[in-house]
Amino acid sequence: MCGRFVITSAPEALRRLFGYAQQPNMPPRHNIAPTQPVPVVMIENGSRHFRLMRWGFIPAWVKDPRGFALLINARAETVLDKPAFKNAIRRRRCLIPADGYYEWSQSETRKRPYFIHARDGQPFGFAALAETWIGPNGEELDTVAILTAAAGPDLAVLHPRVPVTIAPNDFERWLDCSNDSVDAAMPLLAAPAVGDFVWHEVSAKVNRTANDDAQLILPITPEEAAAEEAKPAKKAATRKPVVVSGDDGQGSLF
Repeated sequence: MCGRFVITSAPEALRRLFGYAQQPNMPPRHNIAPTQPVPVVMIENGSRHFRLMRWGFIPAWVKDPRGFALLINARAETVLDKPAFKNAIRRRRCLIPADGYYEWSQSETRKRPYFIHARDGQPFGFAALAETWIGPNGEELDTVAILTAAAGPDLAVLHPRVPVTIAPNDFERWLDCSNDSVDAAMPLLAAPAVGDFVWHEVSAKVNRTANDDAQLILPITPEEAAAEEAKPAKKAATRKPVVVSGDDGQGSLF
């Protein structure tokens, strides 16, 4: 799955790549986490637009988001069938610009973080789904989830699932929801080809969402890794969302 990602490309470079009219002045982000606002590109009135949305999908039929499990990912294999996503996959497909993301792999003593990025160093687009939740008092909240697929044989050494990335020449194909059909878009929901992405181990400092600087994506040295392994792992404080048994955060129950 995808639980943290990075945007470091210059705003103008992203605007040219994704083809939206707006000119947002986005600062680099090195540790974007769920519930934070993230950049989203979607087609509205026939052209591409830049929007900010909350990372954490809320289906339109949810009455109280405070009691709903956080859906940051959606499984490509079941997205057509799950009530939370089956309308969004047809009508509200979008892209989230990114330059890389983090994944955690279990070592002998603890989970170690890795930074994963395109081999060519270029930004890319996560396949995503958007939904606007409207509250009982008319309040609106734009939300989004990243689609995931089973990992290929290379990335599977880190985690069994990977975020789906869309190539620039497929942006229009993915974003076009004009005919309410998914026939053209669904074949795009696959893991990256073997070798498209590379990775390296990084510091456990990325575990804290408060840390957000360029040092987070740098390769960790063997000495630094050994020092972190020697430190007792701190149990992170976590909130206790209402989660249905068996939910993995990817909307598998909905």
